Amino acid sequence: MRRSVLLLGLLAGCAAAGGAAVPQAARLSGETLTLSLSDGSVCRAPWKAEGGAGRLEGCGAGYDYRVTEVAKPNLLRQLFVGVTDALGAEGAVPPMAEVVVTGAGRDWRFVSPPPVD
Repeated sequence: MRRSVLLLGLLAGCAAAGGAAVPQAARLSGETLTLSLSDGSVCRAPWKAEGGAGRLEGCGAGYDYRVTEVAKPNLLRQLFVGVTDALGAEGAVPPMAEVVVTGAGRDWRFVSPPPVD
């Protein structure tokens, strides 16, 4: 029993020392940036209220972010957004944007909504 507890503790210590959590995915809603990290944690920031750039404190090691919206999306998307807005679902379609997350001397780039594979 003691050996298995010791072995379990050793394995847990090795897993924790494996490295810091890094960004894996970023998604936008009309107001919120949601960042998923490699350890399964999720962080959120009010990107729209912060003018499209800010800092995700308490999110892994802490990351800066910048959201750049696509100024003129393609015509089909413009029509779709117009129809959803006219039907009373304003803001239901997330904006098209590039999200750049910076931390630990590295940049991670994401597009939102994510591409369809």
